[in-house]
Amino acid sequence: WTACWVVVSAALFLLHRSVFSERCTDEKSHRILARLCLDYSSGALTGDLCEDLCVAQKLVYKHCLYYDRGKKVIQADWRGQPIILKSKKEIFSSYQHLSMLEEGEAQDIPETELLLMVALEVKNALGLELSNNTMGPLWTRKKGPRWKAQVASMWSLLQQEEYIYFSLLQDFSKHVLRIIGSCGHFYAVEYLTAGHAWHKTLFPLENVISPSLTGHRSRVRAIIDIALSFLDMVQHFDNDFSHRLHLCDIKPENFAIRHDLTVVAIDVDMAFFEPKMRDILEQKCTGDEDCNFFDCFSKCNLKIRKCGAQRANNNLQVICDKIFRRWFSPNLRGPLVSLPLQLQLQKAVQECAQPGHTGATGHQRTLKSLSELYHLLRVTQRELQGAE
Repeated sequence: WTACWVVVSAALFLLHRSVFSERCTDEKSHRILARLCLDYSSGALTGDLCEDLCVAQKLVYKHCLYYDRGKKVIQADWRGQPIILKSKKEIFSSYQHLSMLEEGEAQDIPETELLLMVALEVKNALGLELSNNTMGPLWTRKKGPRWKAQVASMWSLLQQEEYIYFSLLQDFSKHVLRIIGSCGHFYAVEYLTAGHAWHKTLFPLENVISPSLTGHRSRVRAIIDIALSFLDMVQHFDNDFSHRLHLCDIKPENFAIRHDLTVVAIDVDMAFFEPKMRDILEQKCTGDEDCNFFDCFSKCNLKIRKCGAQRANNNLQVICDKIFRRWFSPNLRGPLVSLPLQLQLQKAVQECAQPGHTGATGHQRTLKSLSELYHLLRVTQRELQGAE
């Protein structure tokens, strides 16, 4: 039996590896991009990067980064600049078509009607009500010879929640990826190296600090600066939009660090504004465990057997638990920062990471943790500067 189990386990392992490698291969990626260019040449789709990708060869494939259930993430080089190409589905025809394009001439469709369709799609995807004057990042197309292809391409992009988030927020937030352009259903964003849970510092700091500053002190200073940027991002997502933005999948792999040490959310598939978050949480339940949605959870009301619509934890608590604990744990003590300050910081992070209370009490506790962490991190900054 043991020998049989070993053989079966080895076979399953090899099968898993072969399935994964088949999914994210150069050959398959080239086929997908070739199909994209074929659709471009036929006039089915368009975009400001199509010419560089399909004709001028100024957008060049490098390698596949991720493929899962159709979602494709590709690293490419665009005019000497590394970029990321993304699409939720690999084939343009897999996206839902806009019925009004089939019913008549695209040129005859009133732009006001298209703007209404865009607003409805945003509401369905994010739960947000948008006015016409706030849809500029999503709709800047002008009627021309490729108008039908422009509308069809726009519609495929609007069926990707992440694209909508990045488009709407890039002019208002330094904490989201910048969109560079698009071709059909693929959109390009800036290239940043993601974090990894197995990395000692969670993020590859050698990519963001000068090679001449790679000593232990420089790494500690970088971590403190990044931690402060995480706090800035929490405050920003909580207060600077019409609705709070909830992050329900917080892990190093979903963030990256720019050269100025700004934290950037690079995967927002599991980010939801307050109206959508309430809809997701408000489900039937028999206990609190039924009210957990990844990193976002609420409490079960046993009288009506329904989860509360209000989230019981928050972005700061999860970041303290999954990011800050790793940075400010007792086993990371060093001589660069005074022991009393290290202990204060560890205690503040541990308290912050504990699931809080809902309502006004929870809100006050979060504000207290945020203020205390800001203070201790800035004191740490000054101590490190003073020791130089």
